[in-house]
Amino acid sequence: MTFAKMPKKQGIHFFYDPSYLSNKSLYDRLLHIFRELFIASSGEVNELFNWMNELDKRFNLFEPSYGLPDFIDDLKRNGYLKEDVREAFHFIPTGKLEIDLRKNAFEAIFGKLRKGIAGKHKIKKTGIGDETSDGLKPFEYGDLFQNIHALESVKNAFINHGSNAFRIEESDLISQESLQESQCSTVLMIDISHSMILYGEDRISPAKKVALALAEMIHRYYPKDKLDFVVFGDEAWQIELKDIPYLEVGPFHTNTVAGLNLALELLNKRKSSNKHIMMITDGKPSCIKRGKELYKNSFGLDRFIVSRTLALARKCRKQKIDLTTFMVATDPYLVEFVEQFSKEANGKALYTNLDGLGEHILINYENNKRKNAGKK
Repeated sequence: MTFAKMPKKQGIHFFYDPSYLSNKSLYDRLLHIFRELFIASSGEVNELFNWMNELDKRFNLFEPSYGLPDFIDDLKRNGYLKEDVREAFHFIPTGKLEIDLRKNAFEAIFGKLRKGIAGKHKIKKTGIGDETSDGLKPFEYGDLFQNIHALESVKNAFINHGSNAFRIEESDLISQESLQESQCSTVLMIDISHSMILYGEDRISPAKKVALALAEMIHRYYPKDKLDFVVFGDEAWQIELKDIPYLEVGPFHTNTVAGLNLALELLNKRKSSNKHIMMITDGKPSCIKRGKELYKNSFGLDRFIVSRTLALARKCRKQKIDLTTFMVATDPYLVEFVEQFSKEANGKALYTNLDGLGEHILINYENNKRKNAGKK
């Protein structure tokens, strides 16, 4: 990205490349910035506009004939914002804006990738299936009559028997491959512990954008699939899709065990046999429930916390739930822990920079679908 936030004690610093989207209209350029800031500010619209004012002082975002009030009027006119009748100069985001954020995140993260990826999860099966594909194969007993490819079958017959005594035999028939679609249930876990914004690196905004994009992808291409969201800090709780843009990192430790327990609970309610957990985290569990109290340790890897976390990884393996950890930190001792965690779960660990997070999640989702497509 050419536009990013850097958390600091005294506020937020922004870096903006004015040539970005230079071929777009002024409104479209401002809308792009607005979307990015909306995610970064967790939906604090008035704070967002203050940031835009500061950006304008440094980068001349607006023009003499089109200022921030004009942009706000256009946002209201286009149905993205409405005024709060209870409080003057306070704006409320609309459902249309939330949908726009999902679509934009999808296009930004997955749009180019999808040009080379099939639109639905499919497995090749001879015989009866849900729909046809572009793949061809010799006709076999059990194939549907309507799946016979007439042109290829006739061409095959000419090749095999010639035009003088033209005939079509069963061995000449070519059939389109019959495909079956798999159904998946997935829980996306998002770490909202304080370390997700430590050291001047904003890890939570990319995680939110990826969650929005993944939800939009499933809505468009895999409507039979189920996607749930779990966030975890000191505790873990389920959130709805509409809550994602407003997520904030708290003064939390990382209770990975609570997150995994809730994810397993949600998946156990699903009837699908293909179940996945995808976890975005910086890797270090530092909190666990012990009795009624929280046991916390921010200094290194606590053996008690680690042992309970690894036990949950083994539980995922026992229940045949695919578990993939998307690691957004590179500290050697954290990498070593995540490797051990993934081994216990018989899962995968993917180490990715924040820009590559969306691509890795998309590919992992597609691969999991193909791997499990034959399950009943």
